[in-house]
Amino acid sequence: MIKKDSSPETVGLPEDGFLQPGVKPVTELLRASPEKIDSVFVRKGRKGKETDDILDLCRKAGVRFSLVDATFLDRLWAGQHQGVIARLFVTGFTDLDDLLALAPDTPLPLIVALDQVQDPGNAGALARTLYAMGGAGLIVPRHNGVYLGAAAARVSAGALEKLAVAKVANLAQALDAALDAGYAVYGADGAASLAASDPGVVPENVFTFTPRLPAVLVLGGEDAGIRPIVRKRCSAFLSIPFAREFDSLNVAQAGAVIIGAFAAARLRGR
Repeated sequence: MIKKDSSPETVGLPEDGFLQPGVKPVTELLRASPEKIDSVFVRKGRKGKETDDILDLCRKAGVRFSLVDATFLDRLWAGQHQGVIARLFVTGFTDLDDLLALAPDTPLPLIVALDQVQDPGNAGALARTLYAMGGAGLIVPRHNGVYLGAAAARVSAGALEKLAVAKVANLAQALDAALDAGYAVYGADGAASLAASDPGVVPENVFTFTPRLPAVLVLGGEDAGIRPIVRKRCSAFLSIPFAREFDSLNVAQAGAVIIGAFAAARLRGR
């Protein structure tokens, strides 16, 4: 479940709420509220029991950690950081099982999974659209996933504080869990890229298809799209037919169109 802490100041959160420097505050956060931590950065070469404790807590909680140069930490935080900085998602991540359980009771039983999406602005815009249309939440991968920090929060206009967000170690396995739970899994891809990667697969027109709900919509990264291992989990693919010759839409724009199509189909089916 998402845990909300009404008193974040008790663990010394900085004013912006998205970075936490310092050995003791990061250790306390890992012990008390690991779901609020996106990742932890530790200076290379930092030794001792305190460092070992932080890394052990990260492993136990499934929090990603990276060993980085001191210059990286200095750029990230101008003041004292003691060689340790946590990057936060202060709303708190939810468990995947909880997200799959709550989605069918939302106005639009749709979860959006972001595969290799890197731009926080795009992620924030998608969260804003998804929340407005009644969607259930987001799934983001732990590795190579977008950081839902200050930039994403600003663009989301508060939606990220209200949406459930599950952070998973393996997106392909998360989609397997969704399929086992009775979800349909749709991949968003253009006809051209589908023809190159999956010959013979014809994508469905988002403006005319009838979705099966609850569902997960997989949106690929801005450059590489959906990875093959994730693509294999998709029950069907969706594409947006353009009325004019045009290259493409970015992931936030395309996602907004497709989420809107799910919402419209849901209303038609009532």
